[in-house]
Amino acid sequence: MDGAIAVLLAIVIGVLMKLVFFPTRGYKGPPCIYGWIPWFGAAFQFGRSPLEFIEEARLKYGPVFTIYLLGKRYTFVAEEEGFQAFCTSKDLDFEQAVQQSVQHAVSIPEDIFYKNRSRLYSMMKGRLSTSHLHQLSGSLCREFKNYIEDLGPEGTKELTDLVRHIMFPAVVNILFGKDLFLTTRDNIKEFEDHFQNFDNGFEYATQLPACFMRKWTKSKKWLLKSFENVALHAEKSNPSDGSSKTVYQYLLDTLHGRQFGAHYGVLLLWASQANAIPVAFWTLAFIVSDASVYKNIMKELETVYGKTDKDNIRVSEDDLKSLQFIKWCILEAIRLRAPGAIVKKVINPIVVQAEQAKSWELLSVQPPLPFPTISQRVLITSRSGK
Repeated sequence: MDGAIAVLLAIVIGVLMKLVFFPTRGYKGPPCIYGWIPWFGAAFQFGRSPLEFIEEARLKYGPVFTIYLLGKRYTFVAEEEGFQAFCTSKDLDFEQAVQQSVQHAVSIPEDIFYKNRSRLYSMMKGRLSTSHLHQLSGSLCREFKNYIEDLGPEGTKELTDLVRHIMFPAVVNILFGKDLFLTTRDNIKEFEDHFQNFDNGFEYATQLPACFMRKWTKSKKWLLKSFENVALHAEKSNPSDGSSKTVYQYLLDTLHGRQFGAHYGVLLLWASQANAIPVAFWTLAFIVSDASVYKNIMKELETVYGKTDKDNIRVSEDDLKSLQFIKWCILEAIRLRAPGAIVKKVINPIVVQAEQAKSWELLSVQPPLPFPTISQRVLITSRSGK
């Protein structure tokens, strides 16, 4: 009953908002797809199959068009002129496009977000640069090895669950500290479940009112509460010696507004898992589903490591440079499972391909439709080095 009232109220408010803020009469701009439900707009049609929906809109309306989704206008551009404008125009801003989503996701206020965004970006870019990765790779390999051995020699678990159960605790222990809050199997399972709820509903929950995403909101609150203790422990154990600090402790040292350490901890957790797990899954799926690719992978590993016992393998930066075929398999997986569209907010009206995008609209490059995996392309590309 409460849900029905909430939906009805949202529709009524949406109608009023559309009449007041988004009148269609006199609208000058790219062709706009509104959908039939106020405020929600074309969200339901778009959500069923986003890439196909965008492609159909491009064929019908041309290279520039707008889709009205959840109270916001998303203008999609294509072709060289649109790409150039998206990448170089000073009238577009990425930070303003994502600020509200971050605020909804982890409750970081607007002023704190803008004060920290540049300084945290510089810190993370430095700590995770090639020159520092050697400090993490050895520990990460040991973590992966331990959790793989814990699974046993055989089983029937889904591959995506297998990847998640290995990567989640291993990466968390490296970024936040060994056994800081993942201490038992039950504890790890509880964190995994809440994080999976948080990750699965992330895109919708950052746009919709909390009443529509109760399960997601519950997991968000649980994670924030748990990370209060994580942040407190990280602060107390923060060493003066930089070589023994965790990435999270570097984050806390850089943060303006230390009371939001738990909030940024949840954000760091999400950023470390959201794309890494799907890409790792698709890389493995691609390798094991093609005999020729699997054969080349094993041949490359033997060339680099010889007959070394698997228990004694240590992956170094030089090893990674030699594993070119694996690198191209990962790149193929990223191509197949690209992250969501990157958007920028229009801060001043901008004309793209004779169409004007208005201030406060969101501009996005039209993502290409994916095409099937072609193992021969990977074989040829990896050999040519391109």
